[in-house]
Amino acid sequence: MRYMLYGVLFSILGGVAIALQGIFNARLGEGIGFWHTNAFVHGSGFLVALTIMLLFEGVNFSPMREVQPYYLLGGVMGVIIIFSVINGITAIGASYTVILLIVTQILITAAINYFGIFGEPVILLTAKKLLGLGLMISGVVIYQLS
Repeated sequence: MRYMLYGVLFSILGGVAIALQGIFNARLGEGIGFWHTNAFVHGSGFLVALTIMLLFEGVNFSPMREVQPYYLLGGVMGVIIIFSVINGITAIGASYTVILLIVTQILITAAINYFGIFGEPVILLTAKKLLGLGLMISGVVIYQLS
């Protein structure tokens, strides 16, 4: 139960951070340009992560040899995410951008789970799960259109 509560709290924290980061990055990008913003965001994130790692875990990158090489593309995905969110917010606004991000995430992660891609546990799409996915997406679309 405790881990579930942590999962919920960290998911909410992540959602807040994603919403704020998108807007902050878009405004910073308007001021200093996209690539400067992307470099600053990843550079400052690197410094914070490095500091936390050094304070609490020390340095040990040897386990990286044991993971699939494509799992090392998270930083590249981060550049794509920031590029997409900044340009999306600039072009269509924060709300539409986040709505499209959420719907896309729901669909892609459902497909990843359904097919068990990247070692994820297979989650069959039962009628109830499909109804739930449809309701989530419908709710997001109805919210946006109202």
